[in-house]
Formats: sequence, C-alpha cells, structure tokens
Amino acid sequence: MKNIVILISGRGSNMQAIVNAAVPNANIAAVLSNDENAAGLAWAAECGIQTDSLNHKNFANRLDFDRAMMEKIDAYQPDLVVLAGFMRILTPEFCRHYENRLINIHPSLLPSFTGLHTHQRAIEAGCRLAGCTIHFVTAELDCGPVIAQGAVPVFDNDTADTLAARVLKVEHTLFPQAVADFVAGRLKIEGNRVLNTERQPENVQLLN
Repeated sequence: MKNIVILISGRGSNMQAIVNAAVPNANIAAVLSNDENAAGLAWAAECGIQTDSLNHKNFANRLDFDRAMMEKIDAYQPDLVVLAGFMRILTPEFCRHYENRLINIHPSLLPSFTGLHTHQRAIEAGCRLAGCTIHFVTAELDCGPVIAQGAVPVFDNDTADTLAARVLKVEHTLFPQAVADFVAGRLKIEGNRVLNTERQPENVQLLN
C-alpha cells in the first residue's frame, strides 16, 4: 500500500477524481492546503480523509512556508505527493526533498504555455489543440519529466472558460491513471522522459 498526500488550493476537482478512482494499493493519507477555506478540504473530510491547512501568508518567505508544509506532509510518510491545483511555486529545497515522488498537473501541452492563463494564451496563439500535462516536479517551473498528456481541439468560438472545461474532463481521466501507474511501479524516469513499462501513454482527445 502506497501512502499519497494530495495538495490543493481550491475545490480540488482533480483530487476528487483521484479519490473517486479508488486506485488499487493507494491510500489517500491526507489532503492539505495553503487555504483553510479551500472547498476541497471539506469534501475530503466528508470522505473520512485526514485534512490540514497552512496559510502561506503567515510566513516571512517561501522557504519557511515550504519547510513547514514539508513537516506536515512527512508526518504521513508519503510515497507520493500529488499537486492537484496547488497554487504555489515551490522552492528547490521542496522539490529535492520529494524528488521522483512529486507529480503535478498543468493545463497545457508542455513545454508550451508554462505558468498561468494557459487557455487564453493557447487561444491567442491560434492553437488548434490544447490540453494538459502530468509531470514529475523539478525545481524548474513546469519542466519536469512528462508522464502523460491529453489533447482536445480548440474551437473557433472557444473562450478560456469553455476550453478550460473541455481540458478539465481530460485531466479527470489522466490524473488518476498516472497515480495508478506510479503506485503500480510502472513509471521509469530516463532523462526528461518517463517510460511506462506496461503501455504507451495515451493521448486522450475529446471531440465535443
């Protein structure tokens, strides 16, 4: 059984997708947030999952917050830490501490559109495809080894909100599978590529 700690900042829809997937041999040990009012904490608590929060505004700098959060995370002896909409840029120390056991989901087809406002930027760039990327986290923002990607079409009448909703459906499919692949020991990092020992990563496309 692998212990998993999930970090969120809001409603945690990807966290919910992972919990609902009931991944074999995965124990969701805790859901933590940098916002005590994050809606996802209440949802997780209703599921009987341990929850806690730590307000980053109460710390003098990013490293102090990260160290305090690491202490909370480590209390659950995690095999995997999942960033499911955790809206914090992490320090190199945090990334090193959880090296090769820290994964994130980003709402673009990396390496395109790192950072924020990804859907609007994809529309403005004239992209015909957009999507999401699940990757191992490194100190360089949104640049870690890619585990899986899912793509959706960009329609001519799309707004950032309609495109985001279409991508989110893909996220809810890919993220639980990536967690399952990690728990099952199917992921192997070679350089900046992640090999899946049992199958090729699937490119999920939704046509509506």
